[in-house]
Amino acid sequence: MKVAIAGGHGKIALLLSSQLTADGHEVVSLIRRPEHADDVRATGAVPVVLDLESASATQVAETLSGCDAAVFAAGAGPGSGAARKLTVDRDGAILLAAGAQLAGAYRYVMVSSMGAGRGDANSDDVFEVYLAAKGAADDAVRESGLDWTIVRPGALTNDPATGRVTLGDDVGRGSVPRADVAAVIAETLAQPSTVRTTFEVVGGDVEIAAALRDLEPGPIA
Repeated sequence: MKVAIAGGHGKIALLLSSQLTADGHEVVSLIRRPEHADDVRATGAVPVVLDLESASATQVAETLSGCDAAVFAAGAGPGSGAARKLTVDRDGAILLAAGAQLAGAYRYVMVSSMGAGRGDANSDDVFEVYLAAKGAADDAVRESGLDWTIVRPGALTNDPATGRVTLGDDVGRGSVPRADVAAVIAETLAQPSTVRTTFEVVGGDVEIAAALRDLEPGPIA
């Protein structure tokens, strides 16, 4: 499988590209800054400089040419303001979906957030805008013609991977290592049964592959 990852220099993305290439897949990582290319190459992925805040759907499609799947793991980051939550976390995900459709990369995994859709895009609170942006992106991806999966992690940590999680429509608040989120995404790409599912993920006791096999599609929120 050839997989494109948007936000390729992010912590989850670097972990994911390392896992995918180790498993024999090809990875193209989309990055904004050329100076991040060496970090991406170290994972075995091919870096491509493309700014989702200024690119067109056609440019994205050209970058995704030959890919089977796309993963949106980009984000404006914790120090960004409300405007970039909309231009990156919302619009970037929607643009990647449009480019994936044009390129025929129909498998799409969206790294969303627990609480997505519960915010207010007009709020003065940046986190409220972030949740609204994630929710709007999730809705747009669901309405696309893609084979989507929406992954909504809890609070992210840099702890070592455990290989075990709790997955479901509403799992309650909790944290999860980024390394386990990356493993969930990799396994999601490998399991066709996860297509058109939306689920939260936090740390837990169930092995990742088994947790995904047992996943039952819940109500979309």
